Amino acid sequence: MIIFRYLAKEIVFTLLAVSGVLLLIFMSGTFVRYLGDAAAGDISPGALLAIMGYRLPAFLELILPLGTFIGVMLAYGRLYVESEMVVLSACGLSQRRLLAYTLLAASPVILAVSVLGLYISPKGVAAVEEILAEQKARGEFDLLQPEQFQPLNKGQGTFYTAAISKDKQDLSGVFIADVNPKTLLTHSESSVIRSDSGQQWFNEEFQRRYFVLGEGKRYAGVAGVADFQELTFESFGQLMQENLGQYRVKYRVEAEPTLDLWGATEPVRIAGLQWRISLPVLVIVVCLLAVPLSRTNPRQGRYLGMIPAILLYIIYLVALNAARDQVKLGKLDPVLGLWIVHLVFFSIALLLFNWGNLRRWIRHSLKAKKVEQVHA
Repeated sequence: MIIFRYLAKEIVFTLLAVSGVLLLIFMSGTFVRYLGDAAAGDISPGALLAIMGYRLPAFLELILPLGTFIGVMLAYGRLYVESEMVVLSACGLSQRRLLAYTLLAASPVILAVSVLGLYISPKGVAAVEEILAEQKARGEFDLLQPEQFQPLNKGQGTFYTAAISKDKQDLSGVFIADVNPKTLLTHSESSVIRSDSGQQWFNEEFQRRYFVLGEGKRYAGVAGVADFQELTFESFGQLMQENLGQYRVKYRVEAEPTLDLWGATEPVRIAGLQWRISLPVLVIVVCLLAVPLSRTNPRQGRYLGMIPAILLYIIYLVALNAARDQVKLGKLDPVLGLWIVHLVFFSIALLLFNWGNLRRWIRHSLKAKKVEQVHA
């Protein structure tokens, strides 16, 4: 138990460090993408944290297997380089026991990935889709922020307000610039509206939202032509968004509960279920791969074997994704599905794990044949 606690401590600490760095990288890239959507006005800034929080389980279920693989490689590589593994072997630690200790230390990760992939992650994906659908269903009026220029009509217009009420029903100091691309020739008609106040009005009958301005002025004309019109108004209505009911939540297979996928006959849903089950299996297989791949000559350094090992992991993950796509398209028998990929890499792991015994057996067989030939 002392040896197990020592090895488990080394694996867990390295795993947490590697997974933390990988999670930061993945989250940063996704956050930048959603931040760009928020800057463009597609989603509100307040929804960013909620979206990232719901996406976290999906990131973890992919990061933890890689973190476990690299963690075992780095932890055991250090033990080999510092000759600690030689001492442990002299104390009776065989490769099979080392493998058993590795799987036992990785069992919390296997359990965590199972819970994340089968239960928590689909709920997170569904919640993100609901948030995004809700953001799309919101009117442009709801995304406005005070003292900020914001795009309207897919970038064809610009809106500015000096102040906005907490319920976002009343505005003051309004400026609207709009460009009409349907004008003849090469010029585009543009208009500028200035008003001291504005408020939102929703037409229940036609399901349309309007922005009604108070007293103000409107200037319209074509850029480059000295012919502008000036209009003074007491009330002016601007259509903000049409047909709010067109946005509906469309759940992907990734968002469906796992129980709903059991017994499914559609190739897409079968592929989704097999992918969720494959993630815990992936952790087990990469542990089997990491133990023999971590064997390092102290003179070579512990990082020399990392490149081919990570390359092997990338091939494994790419093969799983390719098999999932083939099952989705109905080009691969679901009976084989993703399991054929796991079987191939499990066989590779067994071959690497028993490579030493296999080499000795081959040498013994060749030596025995030479002896037979001499006596013959």
